[in-house]
Amino acid sequence: MKNMNDMDVFNLARAAGLAREWTSAKGEPMQVAPESLRAILDALDLPCATPEQCRDSHQRLASIQGEDVLPPLVTGVAGSALHLPGAQQLAGKSYRIELESGEHIDGRFPDETGAQAELPPIDRYGYHRLLVGERETTLAVAPPRCFGVADALQGRQADPRVWGLGVQLYSLRRRGDGGIGDFTGLSQLARSAASHGAAALAISPVHAMFSADVTRFSPYSPSSRLLLNVLHIDPANVLGPDALATALTTLGEAAASNMTRLEHEPLINWPASALLRLLVLRRLYEQFSAAGDQSEFAAFRARSGTALQDHARFEALHAWHLAKGESGDWRGWANGLRNPRGTEVETFAHEHAQEVAFHEFLQWQAARGLAGAQSSAREAGMPIGLITDLAVGADNGGSQAWSRQAEIINGLSVGAPPDVLNTRGQNWGLGAFSPQAMKARGFGAYIEMLRAAFAYAGGVRIDHVLGLSRLWLVPQSASPTQGAYLKYPMYDLLHLVALESWRHRAIVIGEDLGTIPPGFQKILAQHGLLGIRVLLFQQHDGRFLGAGEWSSEAIATTTTHDLPTVAGWWQGRDIDWAGQLDLLEPGKSEADARRHRGHERVALWQSMKDAGCANGNAPESHADAAPLDAVVGFLSATVAPLAMLPIEDALGLHEQPNIPGTIDTHPNWRRRLPGPAASLLDAPSVAHRLAIMNRGRSCGNKS
Repeated sequence: MKNMNDMDVFNLARAAGLAREWTSAKGEPMQVAPESLRAILDALDLPCATPEQCRDSHQRLASIQGEDVLPPLVTGVAGSALHLPGAQQLAGKSYRIELESGEHIDGRFPDETGAQAELPPIDRYGYHRLLVGERETTLAVAPPRCFGVADALQGRQADPRVWGLGVQLYSLRRRGDGGIGDFTGLSQLARSAASHGAAALAISPVHAMFSADVTRFSPYSPSSRLLLNVLHIDPANVLGPDALATALTTLGEAAASNMTRLEHEPLINWPASALLRLLVLRRLYEQFSAAGDQSEFAAFRARSGTALQDHARFEALHAWHLAKGESGDWRGWANGLRNPRGTEVETFAHEHAQEVAFHEFLQWQAARGLAGAQSSAREAGMPIGLITDLAVGADNGGSQAWSRQAEIINGLSVGAPPDVLNTRGQNWGLGAFSPQAMKARGFGAYIEMLRAAFAYAGGVRIDHVLGLSRLWLVPQSASPTQGAYLKYPMYDLLHLVALESWRHRAIVIGEDLGTIPPGFQKILAQHGLLGIRVLLFQQHDGRFLGAGEWSSEAIATTTTHDLPTVAGWWQGRDIDWAGQLDLLEPGKSEADARRHRGHERVALWQSMKDAGCANGNAPESHADAAPLDAVVGFLSATVAPLAMLPIEDALGLHEQPNIPGTIDTHPNWRRRLPGPAASLLDAPSVAHRLAIMNRGRSCGNKS
């Protein structure tokens, strides 16, 4: 058989949305090797090794993307005409639009149409049905923009600028938490933050992890973004304190003392705390199973549908394989168990019905806990409440990839190309949706994921929001340098985000840090997605931007979980770590970094002084305490509609939650806060900083 030349590969790659060329962080033009494109095309089920394969792949793309095909879902904007492909098939045909309200609109397409047929504007947003003869498609009609901060406030104050706190949920402390922050601690913090004037409380991702492998705890590498992390369940909140005491008794005398010991450790011992919590939860499930009334649980299972069932079955299968010493990665399982809809999985679920039900029970309890925390936030007066975090992907070997194989690409991982700090690029080991499969299947898996993110929140932060436009995908076992950018249907995804945002009345924040294509942030702003502006990055030509120069179309924050805290930055704690872990910028010494930091401190002080937040000369030594009050005042003075203060900066902590590029050399995702969640914010110095936030912008929870 004749092999295809590189030009054939380039043409197919272009048709599939793969970019052959890209620009490095230094502005240099780069090209993807043909071999890399072939590997990525193979993973996309678009092989091009022979003329026959290449022709078939082009035809497969045309059947999905072609202008003569009416797809299962079309997106549009309320009040604007909807443009439909498949014009030749629709010309002269009568149609009916069935609105979600039950009303309908009848019409007829013109006898002659252009490349696309057109429907008249629909004023009401929602998922409507278009019927043309025997054909049917969904019309996802979105509002022009996402639900916003001003919408959440409902005109209750003249100044729509509010503020909130950000917290790593696992880091929360409370008496009886067993060593891991939980939803009860979150409820306590939400009530406390609201009493200090906060309008929102952003949390780290709470996606489902791997219950049978408790060594995997990075919140940004979940098993599934459709379900929740059951380790955040408060066991005492399941059946009550007495039932918890009984469960601990059945586990032996050491169980209660171990819970207390783990609770007081300075860092989270994930394996020990997680194993003990799961043992306790299993005993509570056994009590629940014997109790009788399971109607509420049954209703939850019915509402949750196949997503819950699939995840519970995966959890049972995953544990079963690991118990036998086999791989937990479903891609290495027997063929029959790789198919979540197959008879072998059905048989396994029947034979292990109690184990599957246990994992469904855990999800029910996690949902109750997170919903309760959001209720606490809103009842305490927060107009927004919890802001959940949607990770950019889920583990390729996890539950979501197993259960949604038709929509998630097998053989590619999300990552990032080489840049100044990561000269070898990054491979995050996370699965990505196939843009072709999303279109072919009416974006069902994507909508399902959005609804899971919005379900118990007043806002959602979308990690690596650039993924709405393109993702850097790396073939399995390849170097990150061998990846390429794959284009995604950005406007379709933006419309769906806006639609679900309004249906859930929740704001949307897009993490737009790093290298962003020109014009992308403007598109986000036009659709009502708030970007993120970080104090440490708000520099230009050696100076920090003034408070009035910040964007009014993005949230303002001092730092992120991947960056140093203000106190740590001021005193160079991140430079200490970089020198210790060999993470300094290439070509720069530790002395260079400290010298540059000294200039940055002076520049920040000057900007704060110009804003009236600082007085006198800048402290001369990095050993001086960070001017936290001045920084908080400066943040509150920005024009951002929402200023988010990470709790580490409210407390003046020096250590950051995570250092990218490290695994065991830094205690990533293990740090705990120094006091109880219920009273943490009441310390005089902390309460004073929060009062500064209130003075600088309106108090978000006052009517």
